[in-house]
Amino acid sequence: MADEQTLDTQNPEAQAADAVAPGDDLAARVQTLEEQLAAAQDQSLRMAADLQNVRRRAEQDVEKAHKFALEKFAGDLLPVIDSLERGLELSSPDDVSIKAVREGMQLTLKLFHDTLARYNLEAIDPHGAPFNPEHHQAMAMEESIHAEPNSVLKVFQKGYLLNGRLLRPAMVVVSKAPTTPPPSIDEQA
Repeated sequence: MADEQTLDTQNPEAQAADAVAPGDDLAARVQTLEEQLAAAQDQSLRMAADLQNVRRRAEQDVEKAHKFALEKFAGDLLPVIDSLERGLELSSPDDVSIKAVREGMQLTLKLFHDTLARYNLEAIDPHGAPFNPEHHQAMAMEESIHAEPNSVLKVFQKGYLLNGRLLRPAMVVVSKAPTTPPPSIDEQA
């Protein structure tokens, strides 16, 4: 053992090299671990952001499902409302024989409209308004000197919005500027 101690004391450069090598190795290991820690923190932050995005999307999907769950059912009821409105248009308010039926249709239609309003279903009746391709479907164009070009002259069928989303576009006739007749040619000249 004494021989080993003499060997160690005789070679101080070897001892210094041994001391430096573990220090360099330790510094490199610390740097590697710091890089791994930074990568793990970055991955953790990304996973947390992804989880937050998934939660937000799920909440939005649930909210949309609640808002628009009645979309198909409401769409199926619209022809019934159209039929009641059409029946009222075609029946004469002066005819005494159908007065009770007409009143019943009016009350039923009012009840329908009140119920639809309770569920945020609103009618689009754009008569006289400017044509809006997002809410109106042009069925025809008609020349008019009384209305502005691209305004709604007639409404064939009302449109409806459910919570601001278009359920059915209004079918309309759109005005256009009148064309001037071509000048007549005087053949005798």
